[in-house]
Amino acid sequence: MKSLDLLDQGLELLHFGFRGLTVKADEFLATQGLSRVHHRILYVIARSDNINVGELSATLGVSKQAVHRPLTHLFERSLVCYTRVPERHRFKLLALTELGQALEHQASELERCALRQALANTDPQGQKAWTVVMEALSENLN
Repeated sequence: MKSLDLLDQGLELLHFGFRGLTVKADEFLATQGLSRVHHRILYVIARSDNINVGELSATLGVSKQAVHRPLTHLFERSLVCYTRVPERHRFKLLALTELGQALEHQASELERCALRQALANTDPQGQKAWTVVMEALSENLN
């Protein structure tokens, strides 16, 4: 590809680096009839106590409508369950089932392995610099 801007190489590295990070997890998820969207939902629920659908969609940065279909699929597959809050009956507090926990762990471990291998190729200063850049980019979400 030809570069149209000085930062194009950085953009390409982010794009292809992310693909490298997720490729094995995506392949595993496909064998389960799931996608990266399902994994992101499982990932967030696994790390959140008492999260409801609205908070899940806000965390993912998508609408409730965008979360509805994959979340319904996860309910149907018995990977996610919910409880209702008695004083707020419309709220569903989401949690992973044991099966959901196992699947989330396996998919996330594939990504952690890719990240672990990539970070092993640089020294602590390079790892720190990478963290600083990623934190700066994530601040754009706020």
